[in-house]
Amino acid sequence: MGQLVESQEELTRINGNELIDMKLFCGNAHSELGHRVADYLGVQMGRMTSTKFSDGELRIQVDESARGDDVFLIQPTCAPVNDSLMELLIMLDAFRRASANRITVVCPYYGYARQDKKLKPREPITARLVADLIEEAGAHRVVCIDLHAEQIQGFFDIPVDHLYAGPIIGRHFIEQGFDQLEDVVVVSPDVAGVGRARALAEMLKAPIAIIAKRRPEPNKVDIVEIIGEVDGRRCVMIDDMVDTGGSVIQGAEALLKRGAVEVMVACSHGVFSGNASQRLQDSVVTKVVCLDTVPIPGSKQFPKLTVLPSAPLLGEAIRRIHCNRSVSELFGGWR
Repeated sequence: MGQLVESQEELTRINGNELIDMKLFCGNAHSELGHRVADYLGVQMGRMTSTKFSDGELRIQVDESARGDDVFLIQPTCAPVNDSLMELLIMLDAFRRASANRITVVCPYYGYARQDKKLKPREPITARLVADLIEEAGAHRVVCIDLHAEQIQGFFDIPVDHLYAGPIIGRHFIEQGFDQLEDVVVVSPDVAGVGRARALAEMLKAPIAIIAKRRPEPNKVDIVEIIGEVDGRRCVMIDDMVDTGGSVIQGAEALLKRGAVEVMVACSHGVFSGNASQRLQDSVVTKVVCLDTVPIPGSKQFPKLTVLPSAPLLGEAIRRIHCNRSVSELFGGWR
């Protein structure tokens, strides 16, 4: 598995003048993450003004030249989803009209990804619509972390770099010694996530289990069966996101009923809508691990939560894209 740069001194040595014609900007969706990526790369955050008219319309003003530059825009389309998405589209239009040479959208969390197919008659495929909007607005490339459905990459006619959070999560559990324990099992909360669970299980040298479930409606889940041995084991349940928390909490309760001694939850995106943070804190789940791909304000943080940094992964991907080097090398041992 590829390694991220470990020190600022090493990064400076590697970069040299490689990033001289690259510029990094971020919107309001997660400015803290944008500045952490800039710090990792050792570059200044680009100057841009985002304001609103009295009726709520967004206004973007790029405050420095971007002509001929390789521009990277960091903007997860997280809550408030529609505002974040609209700001991203306006940013793209602004830089396209500013004659940027190439514009790469760095969207760690891709909103509307759960609407990736028609489940009922007369439903939209909104994930495709969002892809069309981003592309039409002027994006030349897109970078995401753990898309809810991998086929979303095919919704774009431009290159999409799909980054995986699993190695970061895996290294965290390895640092906690989980690869040395014989009673660990990695659990996929649904059939669609088996690949993600298998890859983490290989890192932790552990078996896997699968929760078979059905969704009668959005944010509702019925557990049908648990496949695999969980009796007497510590369970690490890995998913791409935790939204309301209902699915992982129900899964944890089902695992404990089957004899599991502990259930921990790991995810790429800690959305934590509504009272999800309190529900998770009060639940049978003993630990929740996620990345900082979306902002997690103090009001949503809770004692059981561990937040891992995504800036090194995003920064390294940006550096490799700008320098026309392989991004997939970062995940040589994953999947």
